[in-house]
Amino acid sequence: MTEIPRIPRTFRDRREAGQILARDLERYRGRQDLQVLGLARGGVPIGWEVAAHLQAPLDVCLVRKLGVPQHPELAMGAVATGGGVVLNEGLVRSLGIGPDQVREAIERETAELHRREQAYRGGRPPLDLTGRTVILVDDGIATGASMVAAARSVRQAGAAQVVVAVPVGPASVWREFRDEADDVVCSTTPADFHAVGQVFADFHQVGDDEVRAALASPTVSAPQ
Repeated sequence: MTEIPRIPRTFRDRREAGQILARDLERYRGRQDLQVLGLARGGVPIGWEVAAHLQAPLDVCLVRKLGVPQHPELAMGAVATGGGVVLNEGLVRSLGIGPDQVREAIERETAELHRREQAYRGGRPPLDLTGRTVILVDDGIATGASMVAAARSVRQAGAAQVVVAVPVGPASVWREFRDEADDVVCSTTPADFHAVGQVFADFHQVGDDEVRAALASPTVSAPQ
């Protein structure tokens, strides 16, 4: 994994961010084993741009925050489709959160993942990622817990290579993912990074309809 310094950038919206990120992933274009997964919800429209440029199929990867009991806005970890789980063990210990509370949170958010997967993917069977090169796309990385959960989930599902791809993140992103991913592509790493949305002029909340529309729009050209 090679860290490549990136010039400061801002993006009009997720579409432009996806187009720039896609160019940064050019070396993967044309590979037959590619699968692009957009983290719902914000990563899906960016993932569509990446998949279309690389001529790869697009699907959704669902991740849910594990909220601290009584303070659900505070994350103690994340869980992804397929069972990838990340826990902030230090936070769990410092707050005295017991194993039963952790298990309840995982079960609750896993049930919500299944509900959303049905809403986004309908009756389509789970993807077979065995031997695939999977590019995980989100609109950015802040704490990294959601992306780590996603990476562990696709690795558990048999992916041969895991690529983490985001338009923006902290300068530490390569170090943080060196044990979770085979490659990390981050288009810009602001020196004063404090939030993903800081580099977007339009950072609206992506809704379910936008996710479904992206997933229904083909990314691979039909054979002539």
